[in-house]
Amino acid sequence: MPDVDHEILELKRRVAQLESQIAFLIRNLGLEYPEPSTWEVSPRIMDLVRRGKKIEAIRLFRQETGAGLKDAKEFIESLET
Repeated sequence: MPDVDHEILELKRRVAQLESQIAFLIRNLGLEYPEPSTWEVSPRIMDLVRRGKKIEAIRLFRQETGAGLKDAKEFIESLET
């Protein structure tokens, strides 16, 4: 188990390093990067996504969150994997 703990710590360190490098690049290239969404996904929406009912999932997501159509579509599509 100690090897697993060490690997997890190393991965966390590497992710932090990569995030720092990306932030540096974004800043120095003058790019804007939107903050990640903090939207919660209800079990009903996840069920619709799993069943391939994308339009219904987008409609319900918009009702629950007040998100616009474009944002809702992109968010639901990000769940389809």
